Amino acid sequence: MSQSGKAPDALDRWRDESVTEGDEQGDQPPKRRFYQTIWFKLALLVIVILLCVAALIWWLNARQFEDTDDAFIDTHILHVAPQIAGQVIAIHVTDNQLVHKGDVLAELNPQDAQARLDQVQAQGAQAETQYQQALASQTGVLAQARNAADDLARYHALQQTNPQAVAQQQVDQAVATDRNARAQVAGAQAQVEGARAQIKTLQAQIAAAEINLSYAKITAPEDGHVTQRSVALGNYVTPGQDLMTIVPLQLWVTANFKETQLDLMRPGQPVTVAVDACGDSDVRGHVDSIQRGAGQAFGILPPQNATGNYVKVVQRVPVKIMLDRVPPYCTLGPGMSVEPTVKVR
Repeated sequence: MSQSGKAPDALDRWRDESVTEGDEQGDQPPKRRFYQTIWFKLALLVIVILLCVAALIWWLNARQFEDTDDAFIDTHILHVAPQIAGQVIAIHVTDNQLVHKGDVLAELNPQDAQARLDQVQAQGAQAETQYQQALASQTGVLAQARNAADDLARYHALQQTNPQAVAQQQVDQAVATDRNARAQVAGAQAQVEGARAQIKTLQAQIAAAEINLSYAKITAPEDGHVTQRSVALGNYVTPGQDLMTIVPLQLWVTANFKETQLDLMRPGQPVTVAVDACGDSDVRGHVDSIQRGAGQAFGILPPQNATGNYVKVVQRVPVKIMLDRVPPYCTLGPGMSVEPTVKVR
């Protein structure tokens, strides 16, 4: 009886305590979460302001530059070819070798060219001899012509002073002799002029033969590096056949900018060129010129927009950028991709 009486008392106490605790919790306000605090809101506002300021600074800085990844190193590659036919008897360069203007790259067999030069030189010597003979002959003919003219003048003077002292036949003979002498003078003069013209012709042939002989030595037209050497010792080559190419030391960047990027671009503006082959080092340069026309206008089949439907497409215009400063360890060559950035403001 006593045990059953105690059990309800313990249950009632537990219920009373639970009700009391619930009342106490209901009287206290609920706790705020972190993102609901004023400090979080202030921090969020500061972050938004900082982001806006950073975006504004980035925009103000970015609007000063125009860049493109459609750019590459460019130059006028020189193709080395012989101007006469012959067998290659010597090669003095190898691939990627630095050469200077005038350096001998290869030599052809000069025997044919030398034989031609010897032949025209011999003809020139013979023409010189004939010219000297013509001059000597002209001198003799001129002397005879002077004597004939003097005789005729004497006969005419004597005929006027004393007509009976000279016969008309003598006068007529003197006139014929004078005419003949004059004709011989004209012939001698023609021979001299012909011999002189022959000498000039042979002198030109000698000069041409000397030039052909010089072509037996193939020299570098510019300073640069030898590439794509295809000639080998003993090859028989013909005029115009590519033997090797030379990449000049003068390089530049051809950058294809969109036409919408050109409104503020001017020659002389500084350029920073990022080159993968140069690592983190930037190559410095400047805008040299802007091509007058989009690249597609110079294609084999340029577009004709006068007929049919037309859809406007932003075109790219080549811009030539000269390189002012290149790190000495940076190896550049035509065709290498670069990313130029032009400061337009």
